[in-house]
Amino acid sequence: MTASDTLEVLLGDGTWFPVCGVTALTPGRGVAALLPDGRQVALFLDRSGRPYAVSNRDPFSGAYVLSRGLTGTYEGRIFVASPLLKQRFELATGRCLDDEEVAVQAYEVRVRARVGDEAPAGDEALVTATT
Repeated sequence: MTASDTLEVLLGDGTWFPVCGVTALTPGRGVAALLPDGRQVALFLDRSGRPYAVSNRDPFSGAYVLSRGLTGTYEGRIFVASPLLKQRFELATGRCLDDEEVAVQAYEVRVRARVGDEAPAGDEALVTATT
């Protein structure tokens, strides 16, 4: 990955939406982004640089806070823990590790190299870094 690479999320209509430059993400920390239909996603990079995207809405509290959660691993699965009630959601699937009947939407993501004079993704999407 390079500084000009773009993180894209696959939307329900089958199109890829450029969300942000890869440099907007720090491994282990979340970033919230707004999709064209108004939904929020929480974006993460793991320590190896693999990107993930899940719904930013915590289904237990209803708050849009998963991007502010702590990341970790459990039995080889990378998760984000809600900052409110601490339930853990597997980043690859969205499944709750603490309640098998609950899940958040997981999105397919890819990193695309910026080519030539393309506009950076930041011009096309609202991205908010969380600390």
